[in-house]
Amino acid sequence: MLALWSLFVSAFISSTIAPGASEAVLAYQVAEQLQPVLILVAVATLGNTLGALTTWWLGSLTAKKFPAEHLLDKHRQKALRWVQHWGYWSLLFSWLPVVGDGLCFAGGWLKLPLFISTVLICVGKLCRYLFVAYWFV
Repeated sequence: MLALWSLFVSAFISSTIAPGASEAVLAYQVAEQLQPVLILVAVATLGNTLGALTTWWLGSLTAKKFPAEHLLDKHRQKALRWVQHWGYWSLLFSWLPVVGDGLCFAGGWLKLPLFISTVLICVGKLCRYLFVAYWFV
């Protein structure tokens, strides 16, 4: 049970502003067969999705008080333009390092629909974790 919690926390932290190593934690746990692979992938996906939704929510809150152009660093401004152009489909790429956090923040900032944002974020993250698990089974 401790292994699952450590994976969940690592995945959650990895998808917020703080750096993390959820792929490495997942790869280790899959290789050591600590739990069934699908359970490990599900826990990592859930933690990472909830962390991304936290970032989405922070973007939504920030948009109420401050203009994006003055607050966002260069990566997040690029992410904001990307989301403005591609809409909620861009959230499929929320799993990408560096830019993924910015996409989630921008999605919240632009008040993209929460339900579809959640689904697309989850699908992108699930695909990434399935790929990682596949290589370490």
